[in-house]
Amino acid sequence: MKKINPEKVFTEFRDGVNKIEPIEGRKYTVTHSDKTGDLFVTIGLKYAEDKIDKLRDELLLTWTYSDERLKLIGQVLIDNEVIKNSRIRNIIFKKEMPLALQAIRYADRELFQLNKSLDDIPIEIQFISQSEKYNKLIEFGSMKEYEV
Repeated sequence: MKKINPEKVFTEFRDGVNKIEPIEGRKYTVTHSDKTGDLFVTIGLKYAEDKIDKLRDELLLTWTYSDERLKLIGQVLIDNEVIKNSRIRNIIFKKEMPLALQAIRYADRELFQLNKSLDDIPIEIQFISQSEKYNKLIEFGSMKEYEV
């Protein structure tokens, strides 16, 4: 697996969220710069809608309870009425997802260091598409796989 460069990861905490709390409801918005390769991780109680551009190539992820256990649940937009190229976007999101998850794991490393059990929480990401072929819930293991 390709590794991120920690010097290219920039973290911003918002909405009363700090490096160690809260856990439940903590939301991650991951964006990037095609020009510089920088990864931007915004951590808050709401998604950073101001960081989302018209290309819609962000990853949104949150800690939530599902089936009575804590999970990391996320989503990426593969296509909609405006955004096309479903096949290509699906390939790119699958290929780049490990880098985005590494960026989150690195950006929030203090939370993981204080709460070792969080590294074992399953990650599920919904690929949102109008096409049944690409509209899938995909498991990406757990955060321990993405430690830098």
